[in-house]
Amino acid sequence: MDMNELLFQENVGGFDLLIRALFGTIAIIILAMDFVEPGILQWILAIVALVGLFSSITRHCLPYSLIGFSTARK
Repeated sequence: MDMNELLFQENVGGFDLLIRALFGTIAIIILAMDFVEPGILQWILAIVALVGLFSSITRHCLPYSLIGFSTARK
């Protein structure tokens, strides 16, 4: 497996893509409306939002690449 395939091949699709985008969007809404107190939970939600939206926009998940898993259609 070369680096280009590991880092750029689309491996997220379908229902998985929808769930990632939904969780990322909900996490951003919760953060924007100040539903959580400042602290560790706020950082966890920020990470969930960033990872969820980034992986749904790029349609790539690095852990999926490392284990050889894909939900994208061929």
